[in-house]
Amino acid sequence: MPAIHRRFDYSVPSALEQQIRVGSRVRIELHGRRVAAWVVEDDVLPADGVSPKPLASSSGQGPPPAVVSMAEWAAWRWAGPMSSFLGTSSPIRVVRDPGPPAAGRDRSRGAGEGPPPATPSPGGGSVDIVDAALAGGSLPATVRLAPALDAMLVVLELVHRTGPAGVLVLAPSHTRAAQAADRLRASGLPVALMPDRWEEAASGRSLVVGTRAAAWAPVPRLRAAVVMDAHDEAYREERSPTWSAVDVVIERGRRDGAAVVLVSPCPPVSLIGTRPPVTTSRALERRGWPTVEIVDRTHDDPRTGLFSERMARLLHSVLARSDGRVVCILNRTGRTRLLACTRCGALARCDRCGGAVAQLEAAGALRCRRCDETRPAVCAECDSTRLKSLRIGVTRATEELSALAGVEAVEITSGSDPAAGAGARLVVGTEAALHRVPSADAVIFLDIDQHLLAPRFGAGEETFGLLARASRLVGTRDRGGRVVAQTRIPDHEVLQAAARADPALLAVPELALRRTLGLPPFGALAVLRGPGGVTFAEGMRAVPGMAVSLADADRWLLRASDHRTLCDALADVPRPAGRLRIEVDPTDV
Repeated sequence: MPAIHRRFDYSVPSALEQQIRVGSRVRIELHGRRVAAWVVEDDVLPADGVSPKPLASSSGQGPPPAVVSMAEWAAWRWAGPMSSFLGTSSPIRVVRDPGPPAAGRDRSRGAGEGPPPATPSPGGGSVDIVDAALAGGSLPATVRLAPALDAMLVVLELVHRTGPAGVLVLAPSHTRAAQAADRLRASGLPVALMPDRWEEAASGRSLVVGTRAAAWAPVPRLRAAVVMDAHDEAYREERSPTWSAVDVVIERGRRDGAAVVLVSPCPPVSLIGTRPPVTTSRALERRGWPTVEIVDRTHDDPRTGLFSERMARLLHSVLARSDGRVVCILNRTGRTRLLACTRCGALARCDRCGGAVAQLEAAGALRCRRCDETRPAVCAECDSTRLKSLRIGVTRATEELSALAGVEAVEITSGSDPAAGAGARLVVGTEAALHRVPSADAVIFLDIDQHLLAPRFGAGEETFGLLARASRLVGTRDRGGRVVAQTRIPDHEVLQAAARADPALLAVPELALRRTLGLPPFGALAVLRGPGGVTFAEGMRAVPGMAVSLADADRWLLRASDHRTLCDALADVPRPAGRLRIEVDPTDV
């Protein structure tokens, strides 16, 4: 049941026998009310002397049995109610059951689903990449493609080999999912775009395309799956339970023996820890990235603000053309306050993990919010004790850039009108602008150190993802596209990896750091929040193999060697009466 998160036994009246199966949505009588529920098990024998109530009615189709089983696994994996995942995997409107499949016909595979063997490959240069990706057998394959290279060629080549039936394609946004669906239809393939075409997806005959929720598409049996931009944060559900569409697709592929291909220009280390990524030649990869310029502001006076002379020259040169467009990024929300030395301008960073440090209330001390290391409030470069806070809001930056460029600037944040920025030549905003603007001649990160030094262990990978997104907006270096990053840490591995078009320059040190600190993929994390966290944390502390620490005033961090240890403990320890939020695989630690 959705509200109570419990299972109840009911009998199936003869009038509903042909409509009810595992996954069906039904109405039941409970305490004098009719409420919604799902059928999650069949052929259950009632206890002696108990006569179950009959189901009140059928509410149409729900997820197939394989997806119901996945929902049970996900409830364990992300410590959430099974009903939450059943709701995500159900149609948005009532879909009536067409009845049992015709005799001798397998609904999971459509007739004529694959192309003739002699059909020429539509995948262009992706043939070798798909060959290498499929060579790993049941292990998911990570394909590293530069931002300007066409990931849809990988999809087309994979579908050419398997046929469209049972193939799932995920995209990080509705716009990209719709574009992928249109392109696949133009190739003559049957496509079910989720969530509107839920019934077609359930038939098992169409290629299924969608965003995060489509990881739960009602495909009876998965034959292959492609996740485009697998690094994108959009694949993670922010509400509790905090599940990941990438992990759901990987588990579905493992259960069904399906090929799973994860495509990304900058795959996170959690996806390449067990199997090296498949990629193109270095020459082709370099051509797929734009020119990434690093503006070193190490010796600039912090009082000069965000706008360097080099950035100003680029701004004027692009906007001097009547069709030139510049996007400037400044993230003001959800980031730590940066401290810089007033004498030499060096940023105050953690000696252990390289993260940003914040001033403690106790005089003369700095603390890293990423690994909790503390040190004296002294500049590591020149021993000065005078530190200055660096911050400016995006609204103020928009006003100043408009005056500097002599062009009206448009501000874009996550709360802006979706139509904002259409046709604007100068856009200033948070990272939301990278998803609202279709193309640009240059993208300038006014202060990329806010991203690099954010108090999260995944800050480097997230920043690389932003650079990749910006690179897709400006195109290749042959086209003249440019991405500019202003920084006081020009040697940071993220910036060097982007400038040299070589993601391995980040992956190698990132893996080493996480291994040292026991962070994913070399450990499992969860965060507890809310009044019930105290009691639950004490219960978790008693479980062998669990480490519990107080991260903030109302936040507890749980650490384990692997997800099985962590998730078993989360399932076994009784939940307290107070409000409790459990976030497995947190991104803000």
